[in-house]
Amino acid sequence: MNTTITAEHLSFTYPGADDTAPGVRVFEDLNLEIAEGSFVAILGANGCGKSTLAKHFNSILLPSGGKVWVYGMDTANEEKLLAIRRTVGMVFQNPDNQIVANVVEEDVAFGPENLGVASPEIRRRVDNALKTVDMSAYSSHAPHLLSGGQKQRIAIAGVLAMEPRCIVLDEPTAMLDPKGRREVLDTVLRLNREKGITVILITHHMDEAARAQRVVVLHRGEVALDGAPKAVFSHVEELHKLGLTAPDTVELCYALNRHGFRLPLDCLQPEECAQSIWNAGKA
Repeated sequence: MNTTITAEHLSFTYPGADDTAPGVRVFEDLNLEIAEGSFVAILGANGCGKSTLAKHFNSILLPSGGKVWVYGMDTANEEKLLAIRRTVGMVFQNPDNQIVANVVEEDVAFGPENLGVASPEIRRRVDNALKTVDMSAYSSHAPHLLSGGQKQRIAIAGVLAMEPRCIVLDEPTAMLDPKGRREVLDTVLRLNREKGITVILITHHMDEAARAQRVVVLHRGEVALDGAPKAVFSHVEELHKLGLTAPDTVELCYALNRHGFRLPLDCLQPEECAQSIWNAGKA
């Protein structure tokens, strides 16, 4: 399987306020590979480096040491900057920070226009992107009148119109209600499943991470856990030590086990959890 992004002995330090102030080190020797076409969720307590890592993936931040490679391109190579940002699209927490136009379709067209794409091709990309996120009916609407989930889907459409091979989403549902969260996550899952786009999701919602193919847990700038969701979330006590929780279903099984049950700790879906409890009751 091909690799989309590789962090190789990555170190990064935010500079101090002035020449005499010490900097803040986030990474010292981080190594991580993201496979092409995969859906990876990155978790961690506040300050662990999740957003800092995400910004390295399309050259918003550059390594203090080590390398980050995007499809073989060195993110520190200025000549590759445009190609890298075409390849890796970023979606941030607040969609209002990414929406720049007064009409939805004009906003989605903004990225391709700045890439110098021809008008007929822009029209095709805008139509396809809006269709992909189920927002075609809102093409002539004003973005500020949309719900939070709809705005975030427009932000995703704007990234899709640049036809990236990878999308990095930095806590895109943090400001949304449950309905908006479902809309955005369903869109992301569909992009990964149907279009083969590599998805890297930074989140603090365990139920979102549980739907990924792989979960990476960061702690103090290092990879603390890495694997399939069922494997990672079964380490409940270790997650607690890292300041995190497991999905609610796993936490319920863990709590019942402390009262004498012997339930598996890999029940990520409510149906699995309910069946396990039912089976335990019959035993």
